[in-house]
Amino acid sequence: MKFETIATFDKVSYMYPRSQEPVLKDISLDIHRGDFLGLIGPTGAGKTTFCLSLNGIVPQFYGGRFFGHLTVAGLDTVEHPVSRLAQHVGMVFEDPETQITATSVENEIAFALENLKVPREDMLARIPRVLEAVRLEGTAALHPHALSGGQKQRLAIAAALAVQPDILVLDEPTSQLDPVGVQEIFATLRELNQTLGITVVIASHAAEEMATYTDRLLLLAEGAVVASGSPDEVYSQIELMQRHYVRPPQVASTFYHIKRGGIPIPRIPVRLDEGSDGVRATARVYPVQVPKNTPTSLVRDSAPLLSAQALTHVYDGGAEALHSVSLDIHAGDYVLIVGQNGAGKSTLVKHFLRLLQPTSGRVLVEGVDTRDLTTSALAQRIGYVAQNPDHQIFNATVEAEVAFALNNLGYARAEVAARTEESLAAMGLLDCRRLHPLALPKGDRARVVIAAILAMKPDVIILDEPTTGQDDQGARHILDISDRLHTMGKTVIVITHHLYLMPAYAERVVVMGKGTILLDAPIREAYHAVDTLASTYLTPPQAVLLARALEDELRTEFPLLTPEEVAACFVQPTGAPAG
Repeated sequence: MKFETIATFDKVSYMYPRSQEPVLKDISLDIHRGDFLGLIGPTGAGKTTFCLSLNGIVPQFYGGRFFGHLTVAGLDTVEHPVSRLAQHVGMVFEDPETQITATSVENEIAFALENLKVPREDMLARIPRVLEAVRLEGTAALHPHALSGGQKQRLAIAAALAVQPDILVLDEPTSQLDPVGVQEIFATLRELNQTLGITVVIASHAAEEMATYTDRLLLLAEGAVVASGSPDEVYSQIELMQRHYVRPPQVASTFYHIKRGGIPIPRIPVRLDEGSDGVRATARVYPVQVPKNTPTSLVRDSAPLLSAQALTHVYDGGAEALHSVSLDIHAGDYVLIVGQNGAGKSTLVKHFLRLLQPTSGRVLVEGVDTRDLTTSALAQRIGYVAQNPDHQIFNATVEAEVAFALNNLGYARAEVAARTEESLAAMGLLDCRRLHPLALPKGDRARVVIAAILAMKPDVIILDEPTTGQDDQGARHILDISDRLHTMGKTVIVITHHLYLMPAYAERVVVMGKGTILLDAPIREAYHAVDTLASTYLTPPQAVLLARALEDELRTEFPLLTPEEVAACFVQPTGAPAG
């Protein structure tokens, strides 16, 4: 069967102005109408540039040197203006703040439709439909600034979906969403792809969803296509993924480790349904043992370092973000706080720094009510990395940003220089020290803020969605730093939707939903509380679900968290070589 070609890359290469190396290298491929194409690769692989080239922003906005030819819907992307290409290509960027301009949610969606002269009746029908698709029902009259970061991302997606373009291009569109939200967006994109024939091109680190929903994957590295094929063909090449710092789905990782342990696996599955069937089938043939795990005790003898007592917070306008929350965090804890977008996670931790004041209840730091402490005094003890790093950046260079607070507090010049150098090195930012922070990708901007916090050497560090916009290597680099701080005796609080990352780091999980605490438990207990997680739009990592499939098969508890732990259950046959 022949499919109509909607976009063609013909030996496309591109160099940004003043760049010494091309960010796209000799790319040739066809995108067909109705494709669901996924782009994977490490940070800096060229995924964003690939996306921007489809509607002419590259090279028309950025300039630089463009080689080869790229046509979309029969239009050459160099010769036709972006405004013309936008009629065929809808864009959703990683950072929703760069796209949202209207004063209400419904006006934001209507804006693009009005530009395209969509009839009013059709417009009024589309707006509620796309709001429902991205779980923003009831928000039509709200100002976008009243939405959480994840909700703003949903709004940007809804505005693009409403246009119903020939090609919908999305660059990390789900990076700020809760896990169920990620699945819903992918499912919505798939439905639009199948029912309306919209071609979808999406760059994402969400390996599990990319494996489930895309038809074809391109693995980019240093601007070149190094692998192309179905998700099964690409993600099953685990060692190729490892070489290019790309995280495969946990199902694929699990079976890769099972195979390396000596169990013959004819084909590595990449989707959860196949993986669940596979572990059950394997357990019927090969011996299985339950790894011994030592539960983490949450018992603490000392007084809490941070304490919220019956804390309620109501924002201006009447939205209750927290309702009678009580939580103690002790010195040396490593706590993971999870929950749906809008669950109150960021609102809670901001109270520890007095960035917000309780509507009722109390917040204590070492037994002292935060009402009796200054924000500047708290900031020297508690480092906070906000969900949007741009809200914390205001200096002209990376180095000045990291040194700013130290200079402001009157540290000696030599001490400022030493701490700045140490923090830049820890975050891998030495080569960027002279650059403007806002010129860096969002993931690197987050590292700048973390470096500035580390330079202060706080007793507590709070990381609010620190892995957003990071590839697997970058995310683990940040969390490794948090782990080193924890080992040094620091108290660490991490807020993230990326549950798969945290078993190597967190001891304790606080699950929040709709402004309340639903569960406070050791990580092995919390990750297996599937119903509680589901009530706040979370799903446990695939390895946990594979462990539960083993439980169903063998009627034995498998409180496991990682692909390596699940794989270790399967006993190597006598005399079989490993690997």
